[in-house]
Amino acid sequence: MKHEELDAQLDSFGDALASATRVTPGNALRPEDIAVGGVKPSDEVAQYALTLGDDALILAQRMSHWISRAPELEEDVALGNIALDVLGHARSFLTYAGLAWDKTEDDLAYWREEEEFTSLWIVEQPNGHFGVTIIRQLIVSIFQNLLYKQLTQSKDETLAAISAKAVKEVDYHRDHAIQWTIRLGQGTEESAAKMRHALEILWPYVDEMFRDEAVHQNLQDIAVLPSALRAAWEEEITAVLADAGLEIPATGQAMAYGRRGEHSEHLGYLLAEMQVLARKHPGASW
Repeated sequence: MKHEELDAQLDSFGDALASATRVTPGNALRPEDIAVGGVKPSDEVAQYALTLGDDALILAQRMSHWISRAPELEEDVALGNIALDVLGHARSFLTYAGLAWDKTEDDLAYWREEEEFTSLWIVEQPNGHFGVTIIRQLIVSIFQNLLYKQLTQSKDETLAAISAKAVKEVDYHRDHAIQWTIRLGQGTEESAAKMRHALEILWPYVDEMFRDEAVHQNLQDIAVLPSALRAAWEEEITAVLADAGLEIPATGQAMAYGRRGEHSEHLGYLLAEMQVLARKHPGASW
């Protein structure tokens, strides 16, 4: 799909009478539009959308924990906004996936068990110190920026529209992470040491991001093969680390298979906190 056609498609979503919760500036596609749009994905497309939604949902939970805990007041706002952006991406992808199985975004977020989630290990790792969060954001936001750019060309128009909105927000997340990586890497001896420590902690989860699974391989022209993004990702992140006076660490790779429902020990604790209210008061609304 050409960008001009995609812009025209986005302009068709929503209407002047829709509520403020349904239409963003430019009438970009929202979860509410997807839910009532009448487009039901195939099971394979839904599984792919689920992986994208799970990554975003779990990352949003991690990022939101920084609210009221960031090292600067401005960062409190910035990290909270990034968390809200990513949660919005999760809502859209999960809403679209759920249409295939007659489930809502809340059904998929709150009523699945740990082994039913398909998120990458890197997004479920603990925040650690501020440097760990920034390096995770650097790794993931560069990856998502490349991914969503490619997905705007997907033959699935809903995935393309979600990605067209998401890539604009992720571009900011990427820039935020780059600026902080350089600032901390070129800062004090202590800040540089913490950034090296963060790279050593998180680099073992990089390979999983680029592993092609059946869910990618079976959706030619709809999904994006993660392996196809690796060269561009490595070129960009290597340049950023060089500007920051940092290097890719010589670490082994974790046997991570989150796409297959095999998770690190951290996800269960995160889900217990995230899901407790919905499960304690089923059907509650406010």
